[in-house]
Amino acid sequence: MQLAKYSMGVGDRFGREALSQLRAVMAAQARGIQVVPVWNKSNREHTIIGTEPADVRDEVTAAVMAAGYYGEYHVDADHIGLGNVDWFMEASDFFTLDVADFTGKPAAQADIDAFIARHRDLLDTPIAIDGLAAPMTVTEAEARQIAAKFLLAVQEAGKLYRHIEQAKGGADALIAEVSMDETDLPQRPTDMLFILAAIADEGIPAQTIAPKFSGRFNKGVDYVGDLAQFEREFNEDLAVIAYAVKRFALPKNLKLSVHSGSDKFSIYPIMNKAIKRFGAGLHLKTAGTTWLEELIGLAEAGGSGLAIAKKIYAAAYGRFDELRKPYATVIDIDWNKLPAPEEVNNWTTEAFTGALRHDQKCPLYNRHFRQMLHVAFKVAAELGTEYLNALKEHEAAVARNVSVNILERHILPVFG
Repeated sequence: MQLAKYSMGVGDRFGREALSQLRAVMAAQARGIQVVPVWNKSNREHTIIGTEPADVRDEVTAAVMAAGYYGEYHVDADHIGLGNVDWFMEASDFFTLDVADFTGKPAAQADIDAFIARHRDLLDTPIAIDGLAAPMTVTEAEARQIAAKFLLAVQEAGKLYRHIEQAKGGADALIAEVSMDETDLPQRPTDMLFILAAIADEGIPAQTIAPKFSGRFNKGVDYVGDLAQFEREFNEDLAVIAYAVKRFALPKNLKLSVHSGSDKFSIYPIMNKAIKRFGAGLHLKTAGTTWLEELIGLAEAGGSGLAIAKKIYAAAYGRFDELRKPYATVIDIDWNKLPAPEEVNNWTTEAFTGALRHDQKCPLYNRHFRQMLHVAFKVAAELGTEYLNALKEHEAAVARNVSVNILERHILPVFG
């Protein structure tokens, strides 16, 4: 199974927006932008909401049939490990191998020694890579430091991949992504080269790899960081991947995956320019942006829709510490800049949607309010049928916002 050059992970917390997301993808394809949808949902999201991986597959199948879609699509077992992957096995064909718990922990010394011996041809000699400003030279000491930080994680990814491959009946039945983004520091080009060498050693036919970039990739809001530094890192990663594909006989379609990629509007022009420069593919992983568009659609509808959106915010405000805790590393919310529920209860539709919609030119936009609601989907899940019935009642407004957001704010700027 081979993933297309351009792909986009789309999340759907409550399993109601796949058709609207798919229509956005089809609209892009009609414009000649061949991007493939990949529906992703993590074990944590399933647990909070009370769904199962099979529910995602069923929703996507229904959307594909309703839209008359005949193109490529996938269902991602997002951020899985050996402890929970079996639950996803039947419903998924894309697997994000999450080995963050092993990053930074050293492999056995004998394994590090063997890895260094296998790749001695990479040491103490200039390696010229198209796209890098200067040849790369790595000493044995530097290579051992890299192996000590990343080799065990790649070995665990190999165990996980082989478990999935056996269960699925072969490599042709799945797409593998290796997630290396949850580390303390961004990977340098030298790190990326040796990580890819280790992936090849493990026999993982990775089609996407998610590295760590500098800056903040907070949920639901724009990138925070040095744009010039991000551009340098992104281009360097593309260059090293292109080199490693040939050097280590990795899959020819191996490409970067950008996690927490939704709403990072300031880096989209950089990414668009770079993938065109290198002729490279890209996987952009998004999730919670669609849940926020549901709230915007409800508020935009007014009446009962606006009322339930306000109800969710009021409950979330009162549970600030609880709701932010699982996402503490990927949100920056200033409590003092959150409006009190009493204030929000007096807001008009325009005030609520203005504060929530990701339009940085709008004077009403409040990124703290937006991040608070981003992590508040647990509150909506607890409302159960009350929330789901509201989505159904105001389906037209919700669907319009979901589709516009995916197409105009994400697909076109990144892949267009």
